[in-house]
Amino acid sequence: MAFETIRYEVEDGVLTLTLNRPDRLNAFNGTMMNEMIEAFDRADADDAVRAIIVTGEGRGFCAGADLEKGGDTFDYDERDDRDGATGDAGEKLAPRDGGGLLTLRIYECTKPVIAAVNGAAVGVGVTMQLPMDIRIASEQAKFGFVFARRGIVPEACSSWFLPRVVGISQALQWTYSGRVFPAAEALAGGLVSEVVAPEQLLPRAREIAREIADHTSAVSVALTRQMMWRMLGADHPMEAHKVDSRAIYACGRTEDAKEGVMSFLEKRAPEFPGRPSRDMPDFFPWWEDREYG
Repeated sequence: MAFETIRYEVEDGVLTLTLNRPDRLNAFNGTMMNEMIEAFDRADADDAVRAIIVTGEGRGFCAGADLEKGGDTFDYDERDDRDGATGDAGEKLAPRDGGGLLTLRIYECTKPVIAAVNGAAVGVGVTMQLPMDIRIASEQAKFGFVFARRGIVPEACSSWFLPRVVGISQALQWTYSGRVFPAAEALAGGLVSEVVAPEQLLPRAREIAREIADHTSAVSVALTRQMMWRMLGADHPMEAHKVDSRAIYACGRTEDAKEGVMSFLEKRAPEFPGRPSRDMPDFFPWWEDREYG
């Protein structure tokens, strides 16, 4: 499909998703939400995609929710683009948060996701990054969990993600104040792992993506991503031990494991044959999907 609000570009196994509404600082709307979800669906289905970079066109990464509807922006009862939901017992549920639909889709992704934050990233522009695996920023980037200053609350599942990424005290300081802060503070607070010069942002993101794409098993990375994220919610390390044991047993019998060992012993680059679309172990997924309601 042709996209209206994003660009989808694959080169040498690396997908670059560019938020592409530069005239609105890439503000997030319903079309962008749907297109981003579709893009992650497409990427997961394409074994040629080994890593995903998300960045923004122009001066901004994403300026948050598009405020073109004015005071009704967050009043879903006054909008025609937000439908209510119904629970199992037929009760009316709150309309689903669009940012949350996107972050849940990113959370389910089998490919590593790198945020290359080129400019302003506030509101959903920063919360959409939280389920991404690696975040690097330009020196020109700014961040803001501005919800309390708009009379609302953090969305996009960020009350789950943000404390796990930066710790509860830092998460509360940023969300209580709602202030916009520079990339250096994001680095000090653990929100991003690197801050680079603007011209080095995409080259550095591609360097990270290439290291993954060129040297690792796609199946191993897909399993590792889900193991790491999902164990954040486990109540005991035994839960990790159960999954680790099943995964090591399943992977150890594969051609990928043989190739990984032999390429090391023969001092050559590996050529892993495994593909996530067809070669995930029988026990995957090991969790039950969660329903809204």
